[in-house]
Amino acid sequence: MKAKISFNTLDFEVNFSKGNDISIPINFNGEQPNTYGVDIATSKPYQDGQFIGDTRKGGPCNFETYSFTPHCNGTHTECIGHITNERVSVLTSLVQEMIPATLVSVTPMNTTENYTPDLNKEDLVITKEDLELQLKDINPAFLQGLIIRTIPNLENKKSRDYMKVSPAFFSIDAMEYIVSLGVVHLLVDTPSVDRLFDDGHLSAHNIFWETKGKEFNPNTQNKTITEMIFVPGSLEDGCYLLNLQIPAFVSDAAPSRPILYKINEL
Repeated sequence: MKAKISFNTLDFEVNFSKGNDISIPINFNGEQPNTYGVDIATSKPYQDGQFIGDTRKGGPCNFETYSFTPHCNGTHTECIGHITNERVSVLTSLVQEMIPATLVSVTPMNTTENYTPDLNKEDLVITKEDLELQLKDINPAFLQGLIIRTIPNLENKKSRDYMKVSPAFFSIDAMEYIVSLGVVHLLVDTPSVDRLFDDGHLSAHNIFWETKGKEFNPNTQNKTITEMIFVPGSLEDGCYLLNLQIPAFVSDAAPSRPILYKINEL
C-alpha cells in the first residue's frame, strides 16, 4: 500500500507494505541480548491440576506464562517514568503514531568530551563531534526521531551479553546536542544511553528528559528512548518514517517494535 504524504513543505511517497523492522525479537528460552545479568526471558506452559497449556504434552491448546525484564531482555521503549519518582507510563507518553526520523551511523570512540562520573580510558563513547558530522546535511523536519546505529554493526548485538562486552554510551556533550536538535524519540542499538555502571547518575537520561534527580518534568513527558534495537546494514543512513509500536503496558517501559519506512520525495 502506497501513500502520498505532505509534511511541512515536503511531499513524499511511502510504501507501507515494505516496512523495515529494527527490533530484536524476544526469543523466549532462546538466544537473546542481556544486560546486568538478569534472568533471561522465559516462557512455560501454564499448569493447574490436570490441565497443561501445551498441545505437545496432551493439552487442548498452548497457554503459556511469560517472564521477562523489558529493560534488559531486548528492544524496549522507555519514558520519563523510568527515572522519576512520579509513576508515568510509556503507554500515555508515546502519543505519536508516525514519526519523521533520521538514521545515522556513528563510531564510538575514546574522547575528551564530558561525562559524569568521569570517563575511564577504556570507555567508548558516542560523541557530539561525530553526531554533528553525520547530521550536518539533514533536514531538521526529520529529527523528531533519531535512530543511531553504532559501528561495527555486528549480528551478535542480537544475543550479546553486556556484562562481557561493555557497550558504548553518550557523552554529556552529545546528549545536550541531541536535545538542542529537538529530538523527541531517540533510538539506539546499545542497552542504555548511559554507562551501565555510572554510580546512579543517569546523566544522559536526565539531560534528555531535562530532569534534575528524580523530579518529573511535564514538558518532556512525551519524549521516549528506545534501546537495544538492531538496524541491518542494508538500511542506508537518511530520512525515514518511523512507526514505534508498543503493547498496552501501564509501565515505565515496554517491549517495542520500531518499523522504518523508506520515503521517496516527490
